[in-house]
Amino acid sequence: MRDDYTILAVFEYSTEAQVIKSKLDSEDIRTMLMDEKTIDTDPLLSQAIGGVKLLVHNQDLNKASNIYNEVRAYEKDENGNAYQCSKCKSSKILVAPPQRKSFFFMLFPFFESRKLICNDCKTIF
Repeated sequence: MRDDYTILAVFEYSTEAQVIKSKLDSEDIRTMLMDEKTIDTDPLLSQAIGGVKLLVHNQDLNKASNIYNEVRAYEKDENGNAYQCSKCKSSKILVAPPQRKSFFFMLFPFFESRKLICNDCKTIF
């Protein structure tokens, strides 16, 4: 990876990454995708290689982060209602990265319960 680029987001499929990349490109932000062709060739490899990485030039990172946080999809409950953070009342809720604190969850990650994280105050619940 180039030193002058930083990973802004990781996507399971390249189509998701292309949508965000197009938005950022329209705002004159320098972007590139990593591992896009590999996953397009074999989508089952996405989990193994860590997904499609959206890279943003370091000089554009703050602007890109602000735009991405405005357009990204946030989590909703089973009824389609937005979750709300109990601490700051924000509705910008994402799926938290897995903690995998025990060896059991490292071997069997699908048994770990899903946790959510507030994109504003970073509270995990």
